[in-house]
Amino acid sequence: QVQLAESGGGLVQAGGSLRLSCAASGSIFRANAMGWYRQAPGKQRELVATITSSGSTNYVDSVLGRFTISRDNGKNTVYLQMNSLKPEDTAVYYCNAVVTYVRGGYIDTDDFWGQGTQVTVSS
Repeated sequence: QVQLAESGGGLVQAGGSLRLSCAASGSIFRANAMGWYRQAPGKQRELVATITSSGSTNYVDSVLGRFTISRDNGKNTVYLQMNSLKPEDTAVYYCNAVVTYVRGGYIDTDDFWGQGTQVTVSS
């Protein structure tokens, strides 16, 4: 199977920066699209940013120019650099990855999620 381990969340003042990391591990054949989602209290989970295996990126409008998603394919790791943080960025951030992996001698592809990491931005 495949596991996603997130790190880097925490408490920061408005205007500050944080960097989230998410490493995929297990019987991985290939990590395909990877991304970050977030869920604020009382709100639905929303897409923040995604990146394909070739490096094409997509962002939600509210983070354009402030957040940067990147990845290290050799480490099956995706990063989210968050600058100029605002209180409205406060949420639990979840890593997502579409991973092709080995299961029972076969190749399969599934969608995996991390456990979430809290990001709190104080005003």
